[in-house]
Amino acid sequence: MDTRADRLDEAREAALAVLRHNVVGPCEGLPRTAGWGYPEPYTRDQMIASLGILASGDRALVDALRRTLVALAKNQSERGHIPSLAHDPGDRGASDTTPLFLLALGLYRRAMGEPGFLEEAASKSLTWMEYQSPDDQIMVAQLPTSDWRDEQFVLGYGLFVNTIVYSYLRLFGRETQAEQVRGFMSRLSVREEGRSSHVHDGLVVPHKPYFALYSYKVYHSERFDLLGNCLAILTGIASPSRARRLIGWIEAEVANLRETGQLSLDLPPCLFPYIRPEDPDWRLRYEDFNRPGDYHNGGVWPFVCGFYVAACVAAGRPRLAREKLAALTEAVRPWHERELRWGFNEWLNAQTGSPSGRDWQTWSASMYLYAAVCVERGTTPFFDWIRSERGTRSRS
Repeated sequence: MDTRADRLDEAREAALAVLRHNVVGPCEGLPRTAGWGYPEPYTRDQMIASLGILASGDRALVDALRRTLVALAKNQSERGHIPSLAHDPGDRGASDTTPLFLLALGLYRRAMGEPGFLEEAASKSLTWMEYQSPDDQIMVAQLPTSDWRDEQFVLGYGLFVNTIVYSYLRLFGRETQAEQVRGFMSRLSVREEGRSSHVHDGLVVPHKPYFALYSYKVYHSERFDLLGNCLAILTGIASPSRARRLIGWIEAEVANLRETGQLSLDLPPCLFPYIRPEDPDWRLRYEDFNRPGDYHNGGVWPFVCGFYVAACVAAGRPRLAREKLAALTEAVRPWHERELRWGFNEWLNAQTGSPSGRDWQTWSASMYLYAAVCVERGTTPFFDWIRSERGTRSRS
């Protein structure tokens, strides 16, 4: 009989098979982003995939990651910006590629014991990131649709990007700056009125345990960003007590979405509540590209759910982490483009659970591996160190 343990083992082997299939693509021999649909080496996908690749210890995959980091260093701009495609120095404009490069480089250095690897490129990128802070106070700002959500309006101080900034600052030993970011993100409610102009915008949502999607001057969004909040837990930006409350809140919200027919899977959507046509933050393009429960407007993304499984482990919820890994195992089965036993698709519609986008996604397979390792070990590799007491103090 096919047991849960058998399915988990089979899924792990399938995830490795996906990554090994994608390890060499047609663009200068760099890894593919998906098995068939995305032959290019998309920077953000490959850098996020570094977590599962390094946790796997697979030599060929780790070597491919190294080649990708070298290509990014070679193709970064004169001022240190990292392109969106590892082989194309002209494809620029993303807000998350440079911080993700620094994150993956820091992880690689620690995992491989090479503290000076790509030092010149790291220095240039660190300088580039310092200039992305409009008020010159460390936290970085972004333009809409410039991070991984190319159909999502995130303006100014975005949660996701700044959790990555905090992570690489810790990895590169910039503890004072890291604590500044952590303090700025936790200081104020995004609803607070009448604050002094010299006090930095915060990302705390009053009376709720999560961090806001973004905040900038008079603009903000209190919709729930799953990836950004998972990273807040994994990095220790959220205190242990806050992390526990946050996981409990997510589970309650998922149950409510399921009861009201807005979600068919036992996994959280990437964003909720969904943006609807009658809402003030609805945009006309969403009708074609970002319907409620689809894509970045509440789609269920396996790679993001891999972060959620890891966040459950970090928050001291191992049993829940095992349950969510089992749910994720079922979510990575469906295929969209080709008939496959394991699809490792890009994202699934929240209401129907049907897969969309491309099959055999590198980051879907890699983050499944990372989630499985977290559950197996009861730890969160790399993030355990980032949220350690060295330079971080627990806060309620």
